[in-house]
Amino acid sequence: MTRGGASRKQQQDGPERRCIATGQSQPACGLIRFVVGPGAQIVPDLAGKLPGRGIWVSARRAALDKAVAKRLFARAARQPVTLPDGLVDLVEAGLARRVLDLISLARKSGQAVAGYEKCRDQALRGEMAVLIQAHDGSARGKTKLRAPEGEGRHIGCLSARELGFAFGREHVIHAALRAGGLSEAVVEDAARLAGLRIDIGGVPAGEDKTDA
Repeated sequence: MTRGGASRKQQQDGPERRCIATGQSQPACGLIRFVVGPGAQIVPDLAGKLPGRGIWVSARRAALDKAVAKRLFARAARQPVTLPDGLVDLVEAGLARRVLDLISLARKSGQAVAGYEKCRDQALRGEMAVLIQAHDGSARGKTKLRAPEGEGRHIGCLSARELGFAFGREHVIHAALRAGGLSEAVVEDAARLAGLRIDIGGVPAGEDKTDA
């Protein structure tokens, strides 16, 4: 299940939305919704629940950068609007918080585990639905675990520090989710977050390659 109680498949099969930057239509789960808020300011609606007419942009940094640079939000809103400073970075940070909060909820409900051994045991029991690995973990260490087959079953856009935050630790390299509504929500929001992280997998230059 995903936000609003709809499954990922239901969202993909539902009405499509048109990106104001690319002009292409696609399921809403692959875009970011914005609305015009108080003071005619553009507000990211990451949860998809704010009132008002939605303005949709593909969850890709290039698309958001274009929408900002070309003033496409005002055109779509059909009125003058203002944008918060660093809008694209604000969206990225908001999505990261959502993903980490969801993983934290999964941990508290017993649906998420951290650490190589626990992930391996979950995989051997056939209980792993999603494998999460920090982008700054060692490549060799990460190859020891295999993600389940299927779209979005491997998440690699979080750092070890970010993933550690979700588990109350200094850093985490390997984590895994059991099947359930929270895992599907993590997959969806992590896919959007990955599109906003500059390098493939979200790897900033100069990160440590610590294994755990």
